Amino acid sequence: MTTRIPNLNEEQRAAIERLIRIAQGDTGQSCRVANFLLAWWNARQCGGFDLTDLWNLDRSIADDLLTVFALLTRRPSYPDTLGYGRQFEALIQTWRPDLGNSTEPIPQEN
Repeated sequence: MTTRIPNLNEEQRAAIERLIRIAQGDTGQSCRVANFLLAWWNARQCGGFDLTDLWNLDRSIADDLLTVFALLTRRPSYPDTLGYGRQFEALIQTWRPDLGNSTEPIPQEN
């Protein structure tokens, strides 16, 4: 997962990859991180992210979420366009198995 993604700085890339690793676990924090990541992928189909879940995350994990959130305010991109499509598809299979392969990022509406 250490592929260099254009236009991501090292901090952003590292934060995304740490969050993906956490979301691959089976803890309460893993579930909360997966919810955040999947809301980025497709909130309509995968569900949103409850901001109060930040209260139940370790500070370092919350900081990584904030890094990714800040990235998204400056660069409107879906995870697959940044090279993380395969990892997000695996998260869907783990955390939203009822969706199967029916979910894709939703194109940005203008």
